[in-house]
Amino acid sequence: MLSKRHLPSMAALQCFEAVARHLSFTRAAEELSLTQSAVSKQVAQLEEMLQHLLFRRVRRRLQLTPAGELYLTEVRKILTQVEMSTHYLLSYGGETEVLRVATPPTFGARWLIPRLNGWRHRHPNIHLDLRQELEPGDLLQSRCDIALYFGQGTLPGAECIRLFGEEMVAVCAPSVLPAEPMSDPTELAELVLLQNATRPEAWHEWFLSLDRHSEHSYHGPRFDTFYMCIRAAQAGCGVALLPRFLVEEELQEGKLAIAWDHALASRSAYYLAYPEHAAAVPKVRAFVEWIGERANP
Repeated sequence: MLSKRHLPSMAALQCFEAVARHLSFTRAAEELSLTQSAVSKQVAQLEEMLQHLLFRRVRRRLQLTPAGELYLTEVRKILTQVEMSTHYLLSYGGETEVLRVATPPTFGARWLIPRLNGWRHRHPNIHLDLRQELEPGDLLQSRCDIALYFGQGTLPGAECIRLFGEEMVAVCAPSVLPAEPMSDPTELAELVLLQNATRPEAWHEWFLSLDRHSEHSYHGPRFDTFYMCIRAAQAGCGVALLPRFLVEEELQEGKLAIAWDHALASRSAYYLAYPEHAAAVPKVRAFVEWIGERANP
């Protein structure tokens, strides 16, 4: 295992990537404004460190070895990330702070983002960095400043503010509904029950709340996000059980219809959470206040 002292230099990685792209030490040297011998030396040192040949000559032409091709993929990821991180930092002024916010994907796209309009005008020095996170793991691992999540209002070492609850409704494309009204909710299973991976018990609980049981509660195509369920329902793939506030637009526009007029109130709710020690941090307080003013489903 390489120690930190023996990790390859950025210059060596850049030389390797340029040679691999051009398959020429001469052209790589011209691009990097180095001598050919300097580039060759960097690559040779890299090969010695890795204990693998990265290039070979076949009929006077340079080729990547299998090890070289494998390493090139990883090196390009590293160089791209360094470039992105550099541009990321250069894009902010000295007075700008970054507020990292984690949010479930569909909740972020459908509820959170529309409510961020105007943030930049009120807080020009706080740049929002939003990332998708189904669970508030980034907050617990200190990779974000604030997490919006669905669940219970307790997280170790965090302050949790309840935003609102939700009710689940069964929806589908209007074309999927049978011509004759259904007499029993269990008939929905005949239309295919679309499953959401984050709510595996949802259909079972929905039927139970109607004093019904369906052996198909857990059967049907499974999707990672609510957004995928929404799209699948619109496409006529079946019936989806979704939070009403996430599909209000589709219901109003007639793209989706209520398949059975019954709403199930979820036991959990949507919360905003931040580390206890960050309660007095101005950028965190600013975001908590902003969301608090707009916390309606």
